[in-house]
Amino acid sequence: MKITEIRVNLQKEEVLKAFVSVTFDNEFVVRGLKIIEGTEGRFVAMPARKRRDGTFQDIAHPINREMRAYLEECVLRAYDEAVEQAGEVRPDDGDANEYAYTVEA
Repeated sequence: MKITEIRVNLQKEEVLKAFVSVTFDNEFVVRGLKIIEGTEGRFVAMPARKRRDGTFQDIAHPINREMRAYLEECVLRAYDEAVEQAGEVRPDDGDANEYAYTVEA
């Protein structure tokens, strides 16, 4: 399975840095990934739903380390390029910037 497109929607929040959609093999898209600035650095959070008991359950996620590493590497690289393309996002800027990045084969 190959990532063929990543869409990054930059956010102007301290912790939530971006919403991300990832397309696989030009045929299947997963929306709702988030780039979070945690206490130990940035990470990619998978789309999740809140259960009645207040806990969260992932809706979609990699099932092995290799796929998780590949997904995180591609998403964080796309985020870095989106930030570079858009310039620094400041709270006083207009709407959030959106930048689409297509992963090379």
